[in-house]
Amino acid sequence: MSLLATNLSIFFREYLPKERRVSQHTTETYAYAFELLLCFAAEKYSCIPSELTLDQLSGKLILEFLEHLEIDRGNSPRTRNARLAAIKTFFRFLEFRSPACLEQSCSVHAIPMKKYDDALIDYLTGDEIQILLDAPDLRLKSGLRDRAMLYLGFTAGLRVSELISLKLDDYEVHPYPNIRIMGKGRRERVLPLWKETKVALQDWLAVRGKNTSNELFLNAKGAPMTRAGFEYILSKHVTIAAEHKPSLMNKHISPHVLRHSCAMHMLQATHDIRKVALWLGHAKLQSTEIYLRANPTEKLNSLMARVPPDLKPGVFRRPDKLLELLQSTKKVSRYAK
Repeated sequence: MSLLATNLSIFFREYLPKERRVSQHTTETYAYAFELLLCFAAEKYSCIPSELTLDQLSGKLILEFLEHLEIDRGNSPRTRNARLAAIKTFFRFLEFRSPACLEQSCSVHAIPMKKYDDALIDYLTGDEIQILLDAPDLRLKSGLRDRAMLYLGFTAGLRVSELISLKLDDYEVHPYPNIRIMGKGRRERVLPLWKETKVALQDWLAVRGKNTSNELFLNAKGAPMTRAGFEYILSKHVTIAAEHKPSLMNKHISPHVLRHSCAMHMLQATHDIRKVALWLGHAKLQSTEIYLRANPTEKLNSLMARVPPDLKPGVFRRPDKLLELLQSTKKVSRYAK
């Protein structure tokens, strides 16, 4: 096994899960980034991925790979930056294990993240989200499951990784219906559930049946629900709901749009960005500010809160003598040039 293969094995089997304690989703994302990188490098050097050496993953090759992602694969700058973050994490890991590759690591870390337009988020209105929630066929077992997933994804504002990783033990009825969520950065939070969400979950659990898997949501084969599986479910019900609400066809509705919709409805109801941040599990308030930019109501409230223009003018005060000295000094210096 080559030095590259050995270090990658330790990186994914020991460093990420044991030392960094990253989530399974993060590990899978990093693994896919390296799968793309190694396939690209192997094609460039006309060899198989297992024959690649560590020296071949130079800063120049990484730049060519990032360009390949954007041009050939059509990835967005955000995706390009995510792949680069995974590569940089690996080289940061190498700095302590192989000091000889320090110069190579510095060249990789010198590659900047690409800036991109921070567009406004997509979200669903109240009518749109209600029609989507009512789309599943409740006569089917899968329909009861789909309704529970849609309700929980929207009302709790869950990331798709949080939704599909829920366990049976994470749902509690007493003393009040709530769900326990292990979020991004291993931050745990407990959220109370709407009455409608509780009913949807209870209906699904009544037909779920006994299964060796402890996951809350299962696919048609009885295996844990996957990210791709929920994306398919959402897309199917969006198509059904669009027959009654054509505006849905003009929106790109991904699982994360349910989370955005929850945040926007909560912001309109509470007018408190801090409560939205706590509900979504954001570590920093800056992550929640995107909802302020997308909500015109908050801007109108700010305008209404301005001081009325008919106030009496203030009393004129003579300038401070020290400030007069400094201002006159600036003028003298400007003319002296």
